[in-house]
Amino acid sequence: MALQTLPIVGAALPIRLLPLHLNWLLEAQRDLEIQDPAVRPNLLDTDWRPLVHEARVILDGYQGRLGIHGPYDGIVIKTRDRRVRQLAIERLQQALAFAAELGATQMVMHSPFLFLGDSFVPHSFASSRARVIEQVHQVIDAVLPLAVQIGCELVFENVLDGNPAPLLALVQSFSDAAVRVSLDTGHAAIAHRQGGTAPAEWVTEVGALLGHLHLQDNDGRADRHWCPGDGEVDWHALFAAVGSLAHRPRLLIELHHHDQIPKAAAWFAAQGLAR
Repeated sequence: MALQTLPIVGAALPIRLLPLHLNWLLEAQRDLEIQDPAVRPNLLDTDWRPLVHEARVILDGYQGRLGIHGPYDGIVIKTRDRRVRQLAIERLQQALAFAAELGATQMVMHSPFLFLGDSFVPHSFASSRARVIEQVHQVIDAVLPLAVQIGCELVFENVLDGNPAPLLALVQSFSDAAVRVSLDTGHAAIAHRQGGTAPAEWVTEVGALLGHLHLQDNDGRADRHWCPGDGEVDWHALFAAVGSLAHRPRLLIELHHHDQIPKAAAWFAAQGLAR
């Protein structure tokens, strides 16, 4: 594949590490996901505006697609408990305020389908799936107008999802195009080891509703966030599937050790998969 036609990968980073990767980000205006609202959730209860200002100063000249990872630790968006629901709404609204100040146009949230069992059993009954979707709407319907107002797309990331069907049904239940799917390749690889859908097949099945990918590898036994090429993910199949799409979902390297991002980018380039 010609270099000019290869997809461009970016990375998920905390603000404090932006200077270390800035030249790489700017050279191709790569996708960028700011992790602070997720990895530092208590930040949202402080005056975070100076931190966002710092990020904007560092990113002077950056014109790529900018997003954030929303809070997820203890944030339950599928619940019958009114107080828990209100907490989730408040936290997500705080994260969207952060996104608006930063200029982010996408926020990642975790899938509500937390099921332990066979990959093709959960939520197979329409009534069960409908109950989950109804409860999620009670949270997201309170958040979505703000997301639309600031131009920030919401993407639901697979976590324990064994196959795309429930998450697709959830996303399709929103009439607004501002809600889409995020694929974490490592999460899908673990599910695939247990009989679920392979990462490349996720891309194919989700299709036009795929807005974002976390690119990470593992051995299928734990969520290790290894450098691509160090685990079991079939990256050639994955990028072939991504290349067949009529649009360009965001591609974010998401590693446990951020200092391995250059290694990951170099591996993708050496494989002729991305630049």
